[in-house]
Amino acid sequence: MKYTKLGNSDLKVSRICMGCMGFGDLARGQHSWTIDEAHTREIIHRGLELGINFYDTAIAYQSGTSEQYVGRALRDFAKREDVVVATKFLPRTQEEIENSIGGQKHIENMINTSLKNLGMDYVDLYIYHMWDWQTPIYDIMDGLTRVVKAGKARYIGISNCFAWQLAKANALAEKENFAKFISVQGHYNLIFREEEREMVPLCEEDNIALTPYSALASGRLSRHRNETSKRLKEDAYAKFKYDATKEQDEIIIRRVEEIAEKRGVTMTEVSLAWLLTKAASPIVGATKLHHIEETAKAVDLILTDQEITYLEEPYTAHPLAGVMAQNKPSKAKEKHVWTTGDQKIKEEN
Repeated sequence: MKYTKLGNSDLKVSRICMGCMGFGDLARGQHSWTIDEAHTREIIHRGLELGINFYDTAIAYQSGTSEQYVGRALRDFAKREDVVVATKFLPRTQEEIENSIGGQKHIENMINTSLKNLGMDYVDLYIYHMWDWQTPIYDIMDGLTRVVKAGKARYIGISNCFAWQLAKANALAEKENFAKFISVQGHYNLIFREEEREMVPLCEEDNIALTPYSALASGRLSRHRNETSKRLKEDAYAKFKYDATKEQDEIIIRRVEEIAEKRGVTMTEVSLAWLLTKAASPIVGATKLHHIEETAKAVDLILTDQEITYLEEPYTAHPLAGVMAQNKPSKAKEKHVWTTGDQKIKEEN
């Protein structure tokens, strides 16, 4: 395994991050491919053997049971200081808003619940899962800074945002002496490269680490033609993200297959080797042992410049998909009020 420093932090992470969305209680989740605790432990144990020290989960995954499974496995198989644990928190609920629970209190409640689920005193990276249009960004950054100062998180990250949102949040943090986002977890892979327009240049300029999710496009970039899987057949959310561009994406997928055959490696290795030239630590899920074993091998595969060009050349612009397609203010909300210290700033949307 190879390792890298995660953006403007002192976190040393494996070049592969194990995505834990597939772990948890199936009855409390949304995905038919979720695996139970016994198989979760087997995969995490194998990941640790392969040198993977970076694990990403979320309070939203299977109602917190992903955090519980991951926490128990890491406590049993690793020393706390040897692993980097990331989890994510959700926006405020409508019930919280109606009960006047502000962003700061919401984040405090979320981190305390996640730490209880994980059985840990702190997380290394606490991630703002998706932009909350109903909560002022000042409250979010203030709440996250309080978490860091309390020692419950070492650093903060953000997911599912536009470059202007990340820049705006970190500019506010600079002004108010808040903690800054040191990583961004966005939708980025060989068949969805819209992050390259603005997010990638911003991250390069400010040394913000890219830890993209959907690294294998929900299995599409790892399957030979006519191969299928439970997730490819049943995951409605993945179909929502990728089916509309299936025809244009297929050209790239077949080029991945071609290079894999020529190099004597798997499509997973080729797809991730490409992404590793762009990102610090792609997040890759695993629900079977061979998934994580193929993933780990990708760090040793070096693609030639010609192979990279060949893979990239057919790409065409894609519409926003998934969470990012819904990253917009409510139509009912005409204005937002930010509270910054003792000053209020009214922003027209």
